[in-house]
Amino acid sequence: MQELLLLLLPVAAASGWWAARSSARKEKKKYVGETDPVYFRGLNHLLNEEPDKAIDAFVEMLEVDSDTVETHLALGNLFRRRGEVERAIRIHQNLIARPALTRDQRAQALLELGQDYMRAGLFDRAENLFRELRETKLHVKPALKNLLVIYEKERDWQACLEIAEQIESITGDKMLLQKSHYHCELALAAKLAGRVSEAQTHLKRALNTYRGCVRANHLQAQFAAAQGDYRSTVKILRQTADQNADYLPEVLPDIVNGYRQLGELNDLRTYLAELAKAHPGAGAELVLADLVKEQEGEDAAATFLVEHLTTAPSLPLLMRGIELNSRMADGQSVRFLETLRPHIKRLLDDKPVYQCAQCGFAAKTLHWQCPSCRSWSTIKRRAVIEPEA
Repeated sequence: MQELLLLLLPVAAASGWWAARSSARKEKKKYVGETDPVYFRGLNHLLNEEPDKAIDAFVEMLEVDSDTVETHLALGNLFRRRGEVERAIRIHQNLIARPALTRDQRAQALLELGQDYMRAGLFDRAENLFRELRETKLHVKPALKNLLVIYEKERDWQACLEIAEQIESITGDKMLLQKSHYHCELALAAKLAGRVSEAQTHLKRALNTYRGCVRANHLQAQFAAAQGDYRSTVKILRQTADQNADYLPEVLPDIVNGYRQLGELNDLRTYLAELAKAHPGAGAELVLADLVKEQEGEDAAATFLVEHLTTAPSLPLLMRGIELNSRMADGQSVRFLETLRPHIKRLLDDKPVYQCAQCGFAAKTLHWQCPSCRSWSTIKRRAVIEPEA
């Protein structure tokens, strides 16, 4: 409440100035120094901590002219920040309807009204206003950025590509990663519709736009696997993992499947050992433990897990060790480990696996675009190494 009252003080001051100025203009009809009584009513509401009534009074008193446009814009912004979008819309619509506004003032009011509509979820109305601003060449940059947000929400990826290119031409800032993701989205839509050739074309464009896009490389590898080309799948994903190890847990299952389809388990084991050493906690140890168990038995797998728990302790490795030990021996230690199993599993299930490097948003599943800050390729898997374990 106090914060709102502080925000209203400049509005009250502006209203008082306007009232005094209006009084000077009408001095033939009023005594010198006489002020609009609405102003004092607004101040009274303000002092009595009745901000809603104070705002209504100040808005009632302020006629729209060249001297009060900024005050109306400030009031509209205040309403929008408070979540009172309907009030903000009324103020900005009232501004736009005034013929006395300059071209720049009308454009500013259009921009504010478009943001009001976005806040209210009226994306079609907001889109029309931002497109109008783009055509008038006023406030083009914020208008385009808002259009990009709208098209992303509507999943109109072709429109996103067009807007991104316009933003690049105006600002000079490259949006290569974003455009690569838009092509990936178009590729997935084309594949779902059975247009495989079109999907492959979009993937090529995604990689031509941004060669380091992990998502595009992963999709390309999955397309190759679908066609039975597992050699290409392994090659593409190994290169991807070398370029960006943060996404190793996402591509590792496809790498393992590719090696298995090729029947090259020894090469797979060598590669997993290299990964476990270079990137502890990324999941290679678990896959390697399963492979050791498959080739050499449970005793060898248990020995392997104990060694890795000593050097790089983690809850997933501990859980895998419990599973092995519970089948290998009886006794008190086994019963103790069995009582720990559900608690450890619960810790693993409840802990967010992914986190946005931009804003810190945490999630249990991978989002290529952060739902919080809407950045692309900033959500990555957390390292699962727990030294205290």
